[in-house]
Parts: sequence; C-alpha cells; structure tokens
Amino acid sequence: MEFATFADRAAAIEAEPADLEIVDRVTALLVDAGDDLEIIARFVQGRVFPAWESTTLDIGPTTCYEAIARAAGTNVDADDVEDRLAELGEIGDVAASYEFGGQQGLGAFTGGGADGNDGGSGDLTVREVHETLTDLATTEGAGSQDRKVDLLFGLFNRCSSEEARYLARLVLSEMRIGVGEGTVRDAIAAAFDAPADRVERALQVSNDYGEVARIARDEGVEGLDATDLELGRPVQAMLAQAGTVTDALEEWDEAAVEWKYDGARVQLHHDPGAAADPKSDTEDSASPAADPDATGETRVFSRNMEEVTDALPEVVEFADAHLDRPAILDGEVVAIDDDGAPLPFQEVLKRFRRKHDVAKVREDVTVRPVFFDCLHVDGDDLLDEPLTTRHDRLEAVLTEEPDQDPEDVPALSLLWLTGDPDEIESIDADALEAGHEGIMLKNPDSAYSPGRRGKNWRKRKPDVETLDCVVTGAEWGEGRRATYLGTFELSVRDGDDLETIGKVATGITDEKLAELTDLLEPHVAAESGQEVELEPAIVFEVGYEEIQTSPTYSSGYALRFPRFVGVRHDKNPEDAETIDRVERLRGR
Repeated sequence: MEFATFADRAAAIEAEPADLEIVDRVTALLVDAGDDLEIIARFVQGRVFPAWESTTLDIGPTTCYEAIARAAGTNVDADDVEDRLAELGEIGDVAASYEFGGQQGLGAFTGGGADGNDGGSGDLTVREVHETLTDLATTEGAGSQDRKVDLLFGLFNRCSSEEARYLARLVLSEMRIGVGEGTVRDAIAAAFDAPADRVERALQVSNDYGEVARIARDEGVEGLDATDLELGRPVQAMLAQAGTVTDALEEWDEAAVEWKYDGARVQLHHDPGAAADPKSDTEDSASPAADPDATGETRVFSRNMEEVTDALPEVVEFADAHLDRPAILDGEVVAIDDDGAPLPFQEVLKRFRRKHDVAKVREDVTVRPVFFDCLHVDGDDLLDEPLTTRHDRLEAVLTEEPDQDPEDVPALSLLWLTGDPDEIESIDADALEAGHEGIMLKNPDSAYSPGRRGKNWRKRKPDVETLDCVVTGAEWGEGRRATYLGTFELSVRDGDDLETIGKVATGITDEKLAELTDLLEPHVAAESGQEVELEPAIVFEVGYEEIQTSPTYSSGYALRFPRFVGVRHDKNPEDAETIDRVERLRGR
C-alpha cells in the first residue's frame, strides 16, 4: 500500500466522530491492506513495532523537528518548527504546513526514487516507511544521531503534506485519530469474520495486533486458538483495583489473601534448555543472561513489557539456581536491607531499568524477587486456570525439596484462603509488621486476564474515613517491642462518658511506638500484667474500612481494620468523636 493511501484513510478515520463508523473504516483498511496487513494494524494505532518488543524508535521531539526543518528548506531550522508547534499545537499540523520534496543531499535518497526528489509523488510505500523506521531504531554508536536525522529527513522529503502529517505523528507515537486497541480488536474480528473473544484471547497471549490480524485472515479461528504464550514474549500484567474486605467477601464468600509488596512488577521468562543469548552490552551487569557459557535463557520484563534483565542480575541468578523447568512467572522485585527487611519503593527505582554501572549500584541496593502467579510451566499455558491452581503450580515450580514448608520456599508469595474477616485483619497486620504495604484480595476462582483491571484482584482500599478517638488503654508489647506501649484502646464520647469502640495496632513503626510510649506513660492510671489503663488525655486520628455493630465494645460498635494515622495534638478528649457521629457514619 502506498503511504499516501494510508494517510488518506487515516484522515478519513480521524474525521469520523462516531465510534462504530471508526471501527467500520478501520475494518475496511485492514481488508485492503494486502501484504502490509501486519504493518498497518500497528501503524493505525501509532505503533511501529509489536507492543511486546523492546525495540523503540528512541526519537525525541528535537530530532523530529530537525528532520522536518531540513526537509522544509534552507530557511527553516528546528527552532522555527518548535515555534510553529506552539502556534498550531500539534506536530501533525506543523508537518503538514510545510511543502517538502525540494531538498537535495544524501538523506534525500533514503529509500526513494532515482533522484530522491519525489515531493510526495505517491511512490513512498507503507513498507518503505516501516523499513526505514526499523533502520532508524537499530542505528547505534558514533554518529547515530546524525544518521537518524538523515533517515527521517529522507522520509519527510518524499512526503506530501498529508503524508507528513501522519509520518510525524507516527514517529512521535501521537497518531491521534481515535483508534485504540479495542477498535483494532473489533476491526480484526469484523474484517476476517472471527469471533471477538477468540481475537481477544490471541491478542492477550501475543501482544501483537499485526500478527493476530494476519493469523485471523490467513488461518481463521483455528489459528487464533492455536496462538499460545511464548517464552521470551511478555504479556500485559493483570491489574488490581481498589476494594474492601467487606465487598470482596460479599461477592466471593472466600478470598485469596496475599501480602502486598512495595516493589516493582516483573515478569520472569525462564527456559533452562535454551541456548544462552549474549545480548547484553553492559560489561558489569553481572548477569548470567549475558554470559555465553551459561546454560538456558532468562529474561525479565517490567509491568510495561520493557526488558530489564540486565538491570536485575539477582532475578536471573535466582532463576538459574531454583528453576529447572520452562516457566513464566509474575511477581515483584523488592529492595531489601542487609537483614533482608524490605526497603521503600524508591530504592527499587535506583535499580530498575539501570543500563550502566549495574554491579556498582547492586552493592548499594540489593533486590530479591517474590512471585505470586504462574502463567506457564513446562509447556502448559495457565491463563485460563483458577488462581488457586496457578498458585499450586507456582509452589511446585519453586519448591526444591519434598514436604518443604511453603514458608521456607525462596521467593514464594504465600496465599491464604479464608472467609473470616478477623483472619484477614490478622494477615494484614502481619504484612504491615513485616514492612510491606498491606494485603491483596483475589477471587480464588479467577483466571489471569492480561492487561485487565477488574474486580477479581483488589488492593485493600486505603482508609476513606477517620475518627478522632480518645486513647483509654494500651498493652505492653512483646519481644523487641516489650518496652513500648501498643495495641491502643480507643473510645468515643457518649455525653460525659467515654465508650470503647476498638483497638488499633497497625500502621505504627517502632520509632513511632517509642514516641507514643513517651507521650502516654505520664497518663498511666493503673497496670495489670501487660494491660494498662490510661487517663483520657490523648486523642488519636484513626482510619478504618468499616463500622460494624459489636457486643465486644461498650459503644456497641467496632472499627473494622483500624489504622493509626497520627496524634491530634490540637484536640482534647472533649473534642473527640461522639457516638452520634459514629452512628451517622455507619448509616451512610
């Protein structure tokens, strides 16, 4: 297909205001694409390469401006292009505002006709654009920037105004014609008479709209159904939405509960039988994946499917040491201190996507992998299996000794099945105590849906309400916390009286416990064993998920999943919450 034809069709799609008509136009474009189907299925979304590929154009706006300026004439420079962008507001309009085709020079002959001066004469093809952009993406080393400008200049110099509009947008991944992934999915189904759900599944496991379009056309439903996960080709991560324990248990009866780690999402692809690929040019990466003498191949991808193998040699080393079967695992990498305790997410960022000085940075920030899902193992795709089945396979993959306690399995995220809110609260408290973010709630029967953010995975929602409660009691801690007060009793006002409404022990660090102990000790009224009665003097701000009726506390209510927020130094006990407000909040 000529690129001018693609540009005309893109303009017609952009001008169409209705979603259904946009799908119809994209459908017609795919039907007419011929041998360029794979390229066009990506171009129409503003993609040059499949979503899963790590190859990128790596073209910044300045490089694009310079190429446009050179093609526009000797009296135009990159600053002029940028000024016009400020005036017109969109790079496609800027490129279309110039007349190209009159410039001479080496770059003018890139992929073009005999004189390199075609001026949008119609001979620039979609395939030539793709091949030139591929050359551009693989250009590296000394002089690469000039070479990239030359390649882009050669393309713009052969463009009509309309072609230049969509070339500029394509180069900067700003197609802006109203076509998203769902549009192309529906268009593939309509163009080649394939069920939309089969197209969707093939897209989920391949992350390549071009390949799926070709398979749908050439191989039909049978080919789509035969599309499987492939080691080394990442899939989009399944995502979670915010939710509450109450909502989860109402819908599922029983929840699968996991700790929520403050790390970076990773997808591990390990094939112990593959020949090693010495693809790394990072001399000090210390990664076995870069060692030509290593056996097998391990690749690590980020949540956005960007390859981060060389930045995370610990993950590669873990896979080489503990995995003896081909597998695709979903998990996180967590930064840890010398004692193995988790560090904040910001520390992980110092390692993620690091391309240089990996060995040096590794000395400063150590990471460890934690895996919570298994997408593929030993030739079996598991996306459609229930969560519990996938976790069983994960545990089997990671377990090295018969009858090994799951708690002793390296890098395995534990999974609890329970319908008891009190047990979930205890798991949440343990997660916080261990230095993690809290808990995840998952539907035990759910399949793995790449790229979906649905109700089957839920991050326990941050507290949306807080109460200012009087601290009327506490308990001395145990172990390393034996000298600190903790598990604070909370009360609210009922006229002149104080009535208990719960206890809080989560969300408090050792340092904060020390501060609170110093603050509360002067107000100790009586002690009995570990229990302490406190004079009503200090007010805590406490977050919670829900207010429930309860016979346990004198107010008749209990805070579900209470978390310490802070001390209200500005409030006296007389300013604390009333039982009337508690009842109003519960009735919302």
